[in-house]
Amino acid sequence: MFTRSICTTSIAILSSRALAQYISLSPATTVPSGASNYVDPSFAGFGIEPSNLFSFTGGDDTNTFSVQLLQNLADYAGLPAHIRLGGNTQDYMIYDASQTQYKWTANTNSRAQGVIAADSMIIGPAYFKALDRFPKGTPVTFGLNMAYIDNDWEDRIVKMAQGAVDGMKNVKLYSFEVGNEPDLWLKNSFRSAPWTGQTYTTQFLDRCAKLYERVLKPANLPSAFFEPPATASTIGTTFEIAQLVDDGIMTGRDGNNFMTAWNQHDYFYFIGVTPTPLTLDDLMDLDATNTQFAYWEKQVKAALNTGLPYVLREMSSVGPIGMPGVSDTFGASLWTLNFFMYAATLGIQSVQMHMTANSNASAWQPIPMYGSDTSFVRPQYYAHAAVAQLIGNGNGTTQISVLKTSNVGATYSGRIRAYAAYAKDNLQALVLINSKLAEASQDKGSFTFNINLGSANANKDVFLSYLTADGGDSQKGVTWNGLSYDDITGQSNVADATVNVVTADGQGKVSIPIRDSQAIVANIGWQLGVNLVLKPDPTQSKKSSAATTSMPGASNAVYTSIMAIIVALAMVVAR
Repeated sequence: MFTRSICTTSIAILSSRALAQYISLSPATTVPSGASNYVDPSFAGFGIEPSNLFSFTGGDDTNTFSVQLLQNLADYAGLPAHIRLGGNTQDYMIYDASQTQYKWTANTNSRAQGVIAADSMIIGPAYFKALDRFPKGTPVTFGLNMAYIDNDWEDRIVKMAQGAVDGMKNVKLYSFEVGNEPDLWLKNSFRSAPWTGQTYTTQFLDRCAKLYERVLKPANLPSAFFEPPATASTIGTTFEIAQLVDDGIMTGRDGNNFMTAWNQHDYFYFIGVTPTPLTLDDLMDLDATNTQFAYWEKQVKAALNTGLPYVLREMSSVGPIGMPGVSDTFGASLWTLNFFMYAATLGIQSVQMHMTANSNASAWQPIPMYGSDTSFVRPQYYAHAAVAQLIGNGNGTTQISVLKTSNVGATYSGRIRAYAAYAKDNLQALVLINSKLAEASQDKGSFTFNINLGSANANKDVFLSYLTADGGDSQKGVTWNGLSYDDITGQSNVADATVNVVTADGQGKVSIPIRDSQAIVANIGWQLGVNLVLKPDPTQSKKSSAATTSMPGASNAVYTSIMAIIVALAMVVAR
C-alpha cells in the first residue's frame, strides 16, 4: 500500500527552521546546447582489481550477493553496468590453461622484472568462468599484462587474451586495456629509462598488432578493440593524449586502427599522494571536485577532438582503498551521485568506480571484513541505484545538462548542485543535491529550489525520489527512492512506501526544499522506477547507440500507449 505525501507536508516538517536559503532555476524544456549525448545504460559502472575478482564473484560457489546487486542496476538502467577488470595486479598475471582452481596462485618460478614481478600470479580458465557469473551481457573491459617483457611476451599476452575471448560466454568482452598506468612504470621497475610516451606507443602498437592477428581477427572481432593509455598521473609527463597522438598511437599498423577509446584514471583523493589531509566535509564541498578534475576536463576535450570517446575506467572518492569515516559514509554517496552527473555533462562516455575486497570506498563489501560477520552494502551503492533508475527512465534517450548554482550564499557555497535530465528531447527530471554536511546527531537546515518547469508542465505532478540517510556521516540506514538493499541477499526492500508529490502551479512552478546532506530526483509525471524500461539487445554492436533500439514487435505508438497505462495505474495507486 502506497501513501501520497504532498510537498506542502514536507515544507511543514521543515518549518522549524527558516527556509531563507534558496535558488531559482529555469531549466530549458527541450534539450539545450551543451547537454550530454545519450547516456549509455552501462555508464555508471565499476572497476574490480583483478587479484580480487573471486571475492566479488565467489570461488567454487557463486557470490550471489554481488550478482544480485549488479542485477538490480541492470534492471533499473536497461543494461548491466560496465565492468573494468583491471588495476595494478593485471600486470602481475600470466595465464596457464592447466591452472583450474577458482583462485589465483603464486608463481613459484617467477623471473620477470618489477618491484612485484610481472609474472608473479597465475590464473586459468576458472577465472573467466567466475567472471561469467555476472549478469548476462555485462560489458567488460579486460586488462592485459603489458609489463611482462621476457622473450616469450607475445605468447603470454596472446594466451591471456585468447582465454578472455573463449571464456566469456555470458558476459560480453567489450575491449582490452593493454597495461595499467604505464606512466608509473619507472617507479615500480617495470621499465628502465629511457621510458616515455613514445616508447610506450611503440610497445603498445606491437602488442595490438599481434593480438589482432592471432586472437581478434580469427574471432571476427574488430581491430579497434583497445583502450590506451590507461594512465594515472599524466600531468607533467609525456603520456598526455595530445602527445600520444603526436607519437602516432592512432596510426595503427598494417592499415589497422587499434583504438576504440581513450582510457584514463583518477581519484578525488589518494592517500600517500595527495599532500593535504582529507575530511568528510572536504569531500562534500563539490567545488573541490571541479578544482581537482580541472586538468582531466582538458584531457576529455583533447580526447573528443580526436573523434574517439573518453572513458574514466578507474575512479573513486579516496584511493587506494578508501578512508573510514569518509569514503564509506552517506556523504560519499552524495559525492558519487554528483560526480556521475558532472562526468556525463563533460562528455565522458563511461565511469568505473574502483573496488577491492578491502576498500572502504567499494560500493559493497563482498566478503566479511572490518568487524562484520557478513557482506554488506555501503552508502555509495545507493548513488549507483539512483543513476541507474534515472538513466533507465529515459529508455536510452537520457541526456544530462548542468544548471548554474553559483549564487547560493556563503553558507551553501560549493554545496548545491542541480542537473536537468531529458528524455526523448524533453525535460523529464531534475537532480537536486544539497551536500552541506549535517551529521546524524545534528539539527539540520534545508535549502529550497524554486524551479520554473515551463508552461508545458503547468499543473503536472512532480514525484520526488529521495537519496537520504540520518546524516552525511551515516554508514547505515541509507535509502534511495524508498528502497534499501539487503546486506546478505543484495535484494531491494521497501523501507518507506511514501510517494512524495508536489504539483506545479498554472505557470509550471514548484518549490522543493531539500534537507542538508540529502538529494532528490524530481521526475515529471510519475514516480521514478515505475515506468517501463526498454532493454537493448546485449548482443548488439558496442558501437550502436542504445537509443536506436525499440521494444521487439512494438511500434512507438504502442509503447506510448503502454507507458500511458502504466503511469495512469501508478497515479491511481499513489492517490
